[in-house]
Amino acid sequence: MAHIKLDEGLPGIRGLLAYRPETAAPLSALADVLLHGDHTLTRAEREMIAAYVSALNGCTYCRESHAAIAACHLGGDEAAVASVIRDPERADVSPKLKALLAIAARVQQGGRQVRDEDIARAKAEGATDLEIHDTVLIAAAFCLFNRYVDGLGTWTPEDPAGYRERAAYVAGQGYAGVLRRVAGAPAGGDRG
Repeated sequence: MAHIKLDEGLPGIRGLLAYRPETAAPLSALADVLLHGDHTLTRAEREMIAAYVSALNGCTYCRESHAAIAACHLGGDEAAVASVIRDPERADVSPKLKALLAIAARVQQGGRQVRDEDIARAKAEGATDLEIHDTVLIAAAFCLFNRYVDGLGTWTPEDPAGYRERAAYVAGQGYAGVLRRVAGAPAGGDRG
């Protein structure tokens, strides 16, 4: 049960977005730019970074949500995403993505944990400054999102089918579409 009164039909961050539309708009816009917008990293790669950081933070809702979205972008390949979350260095992904995931893991530990050699490795594997910037920002944003979701004790569904269903919608519509969908939901109660 959530620590505050939320719409019981909206799990995880969706309930929080419906509860506080004033903060939902900028949070959704940030997620849309980072994960869904045009980029040199694929949407699947960016979603895997989000899922991996969420796994490191122990945020089940965000891990499952973003793993499902990444898999959707990969044509349903859940095993590929699971391998990244489990052990990115052994996963069947590009050396560049492995280096970026290593940076994301450092950010999850603390921003000052990122070392010069982490950046040098990513650049040696072909990562651009924009890709490094956005990897750090995705990792930092998901530390915020994970703590937001778990800090308010939101509902986390256990059925993987629900995550897959939502993933198809988000993969197609982006995070701005999610905001439009929850914007009509009633607030979770008084905000006092």
